[in-house]
Amino acid sequence: MIAMSAETAGPDVRPGRARRDEGAVGVLVVAAAVAYSVFALVRYWTFRTTTYDLVIFDQAVRSYSRFHLPVSIAKGVHNGFGPHFTVLGDHFSPILALLAPLYWIHDGPQTLLVAQAVLLALTIVPLWMFTRRRFGAWAAHCVAGVYALAWPVAETVAFDFHEMAFTPVLSMLMLERHDAGRRRQCVLAAGALLLVKEDMGLLVAGFGLYLLTRPGERRLAGVLVVAGVGWTWLASRVLIPAFGGAADYYWAYDALGRDLPHAAVYAVTHPWTALKLFVTPDVKATTMAWLILPLLLVPLASPITLSVLPLLAERMLANRFEHWWEPRFHYNVALTVLLVAAGVDGACRLSRLRLPGPRGWRLRVDLVWPVAALLAAAIVVPRFAFKSFFDPVFYRRDAHARAAAHAVAAVPDGVLVEAANVVGPQLSGRTRVLLWDTRVRRAPWVVADTARMTFPFPALGAQRDRVRFLLQRGYTVVSRQDGWVVLHDPGITPDLRPSR
Repeated sequence: MIAMSAETAGPDVRPGRARRDEGAVGVLVVAAAVAYSVFALVRYWTFRTTTYDLVIFDQAVRSYSRFHLPVSIAKGVHNGFGPHFTVLGDHFSPILALLAPLYWIHDGPQTLLVAQAVLLALTIVPLWMFTRRRFGAWAAHCVAGVYALAWPVAETVAFDFHEMAFTPVLSMLMLERHDAGRRRQCVLAAGALLLVKEDMGLLVAGFGLYLLTRPGERRLAGVLVVAGVGWTWLASRVLIPAFGGAADYYWAYDALGRDLPHAAVYAVTHPWTALKLFVTPDVKATTMAWLILPLLLVPLASPITLSVLPLLAERMLANRFEHWWEPRFHYNVALTVLLVAAGVDGACRLSRLRLPGPRGWRLRVDLVWPVAALLAAAIVVPRFAFKSFFDPVFYRRDAHARAAAHAVAAVPDGVLVEAANVVGPQLSGRTRVLLWDTRVRRAPWVVADTARMTFPFPALGAQRDRVRFLLQRGYTVVSRQDGWVVLHDPGITPDLRPSR
């Protein structure tokens, strides 16, 4: 992490005051990391985390920690790629290997939840440095609070673990280091960002678009645009297939064309159709409104907002994978810190404007916006995931969760088990977990839920039918409580062949 130093302090900041300010932001980072960790671990303890996706990443990072490729049996078997599938064939995210040493300390999915909390909290540091350079420490504290309370951060913490946890801190470092005149460090941050996920090249390219608006930066801007777009193509079309995936697995733009060249031509020749798709269905416009309205529209005054447009377009031009454009989940966290930084820059730009008239009053947006944005962020909190912090029920296991804990305890260590989505994480550290789904996997152990619907079954009746089918196939009931059924058949041989 870049040390906070005199270069970030702005003019006329005394060393003693600077140390106190830096101590304050350090307290904020620790407080955010602890709060995010508590939230995530409570969700884990109360059986709100899921096999899809927490177990997938847990298995992958555990594999890295044992000096293997990041294999996830849960992902590979459920999606038909087979039990030896490496997640590099799903999303190209080699940066996950950095988390492997943490598994030498604690081998379990809780490690990922805490690591994600820390990564998200560390983003506060470069954002604070960027803001203090413009507005001073008090405004930087406010802006740090805006990010810490931001609803995309809350929704990320509230949905398991994802590689996107690396994106906010690296993207903000990329911007802040460039702003500080440290271009080599900026490029290193951009390079690290490319290792987060194949489409992070679009974020790097977007940053290059922003640099095109900066005098004297056209050369670096061109390099980042070309490198970003080129990397996304290389990772998607070459590297992912090389690791056993399919280049078109996540193609979601059939409304525009069957592949990228056809979609690009259609979007250019039918721009109104593309624009309509950008806001259809209505939830796309709702999500974009939530991204910008709590920041009081001020990011629209900054060219930094250009940085997020390619990554935003990737999601909003899609006509499949509805979860891409919903406010829920983790996808918006890749945009939020750059939009907050754009708010800082936009407020600074607006403050230079003068009202017409003989006195020419300046619009002191820089004095108002940090406080107003922090207030808006606080007002928005009850509408999203962090509202659970204030609900006593959130911290307690209900009867169904207590029964789930009993079911998990009935499964011995080291076995292969098909587990209902919400119990997989509790088994992942000591068993080989498959997602209990609509296809019989012939695992010796099954933990099924017949009381509540669970992904990926279409209806509760289908779950009950599956249990009856397994009983007919020779499984016996080991435990049954509050809808949870633990089944065992010691005589079977697992069938983990690819289903396609």
